[in-house]
Amino acid sequence: MQNPSGKPEKALILASGSPRRRQLLAQYGYDFEVIPPDDSAECGMCSGETPPEMVARLAFQKARDVAQRFASGLYLGADTIVECCGTILGKPRDEEDARRTLLLLRGRRHEVYSGVCLWKRPGDETHVRVDRTTLKMDDFSDEQLEDYLETGLWEGKAGAFGYQDEHDWLQITEGSETNVVGLPMELLETMVAEFAPEVASDGNR
Repeated sequence: MQNPSGKPEKALILASGSPRRRQLLAQYGYDFEVIPPDDSAECGMCSGETPPEMVARLAFQKARDVAQRFASGLYLGADTIVECCGTILGKPRDEEDARRTLLLLRGRRHEVYSGVCLWKRPGDETHVRVDRTTLKMDDFSDEQLEDYLETGLWEGKAGAFGYQDEHDWLQITEGSETNVVGLPMELLETMVAEFAPEVASDGNR
């Protein structure tokens, strides 16, 4: 563990390099700064973990990694994965991996899980919760698949596809839309109201 010192510029720190999470926080009126965790905090699946257990652990690890660098502040860690037919789908390694992932999802129902961790310093008070959204992906054509892969929009996205990418292939059948983008804002706002009302968004104070 590092020896924490000082404090970050903002009271709320997003422990993630995800541009989509940053956009959601800004859209919802939060005042925050971004400090990404080390890559080591994003290590993958442990044997026997369920999807909810995995995202909860990774969200916790990311928040802890950044929180331990400072003496105070509220740190937000999050992680999102897709599960389909018993297979956990993270971010694709390359275009071929993205193709395999999308072919698995094509025409099928699947789940998106996000873990959210709030870590408050000093005191190291932590709160972790998980959100789930159920979706159905259209039975798109091979030509549509190749056209999408050429855009590169699959890069860095769990399940190799972005709900926000202006391709109308996904229908939410249950749960939060923002969860699919990468940060369940309804759940976050509930957690902030319960555990850290001092950093509530402008629209929720």
